[in-house]
Amino acid sequence: MVERLGQFFRDRFSHWVYRRLPPSRSVSLNNRSLFIFPSKAGFGFLLLILLCWLVATNYENNVVFAITCLLVSVFMVAILHSFSNLSGLTLSFARATPAFAKEQLVVDVVLHQEQPRYRETLSLSFVGEDAVITTLGDHEEIRIKVPLYAPRRGLYNPGRLTLESVYPLGLLRVWTKVDLDISCLIYPQPVFDSPKTFVANSRGEGLLQVGDGSEDFVGLNEYQTGDSLKKVAWKQYAKEQGMYTKHYADYQDERIWLDWDDYPALDREARLSRLCGGLLQVSGTDKAYGLRLPGIEILPDNNEAHRLKVLRELALFEVPNRGQAGDEKVRGQSV
Repeated sequence: MVERLGQFFRDRFSHWVYRRLPPSRSVSLNNRSLFIFPSKAGFGFLLLILLCWLVATNYENNVVFAITCLLVSVFMVAILHSFSNLSGLTLSFARATPAFAKEQLVVDVVLHQEQPRYRETLSLSFVGEDAVITTLGDHEEIRIKVPLYAPRRGLYNPGRLTLESVYPLGLLRVWTKVDLDISCLIYPQPVFDSPKTFVANSRGEGLLQVGDGSEDFVGLNEYQTGDSLKKVAWKQYAKEQGMYTKHYADYQDERIWLDWDDYPALDREARLSRLCGGLLQVSGTDKAYGLRLPGIEILPDNNEAHRLKVLRELALFEVPNRGQAGDEKVRGQSV
């Protein structure tokens, strides 16, 4: 019952925060977007103040009264300094470096201030992730790389970013949870398999493949016992120039195709993982490679722009609203 009641209040608070701080690529922190509450040490400090006040009133001790007033003053000053440590900052989403599923990606967040001043012990983190601790010195802005676990391929929104501080005495926690409308591109988790190359024989394309072929005449070889009579150069034989056999070769297309249909026994994600692994293997060679997915075909090429294009198609294959970055948002837990 208690757990259910606690979840109810957390959900209500989450909805209230969402209305108060809607998604935005840039958020300025002020008294509307910042929250402040005593920490565990702060509650202990308040208990100490209460005990001192009880002792002072019971024993009418002026010294203890003075100590109580001093502690109250320290607490009030701590409230002002804790709040001003975050007030006036602007958080902005800069970029998210694409990563592979089940690995770590990095989100770049910019902290900006109009008037340079020293700000101590700023902690940034996403829900369930490790926090990054930084200090903003006499700079107008700094860029911070916040690590994040990439759960699966597609467009991923990690939810609200928490910025908090317990400066200066650790008695109060000042924090905000902002949704910077982050959209991270996550590629399929690569599975490295034996690379499959699909070679299409075609006249006039690729390099000449020397060997027994059937398409293009290369020259004449001396007849050897066992050679097929169909390949005997009868015209030369009729002219009494000797007995020769015709030698043919095929032109072979050496382009590599990463083909969806090559893994019929696997499900969608397993196929994409193997295609991604194959892509990473062949992209390090000098051979051109292309991609074939249901309804999608990317012609072979070999350069960095082509590699990124193929990776993006693998990441967004059959992803709803793939053309609108950020529409598919997988948010973090309750704020």
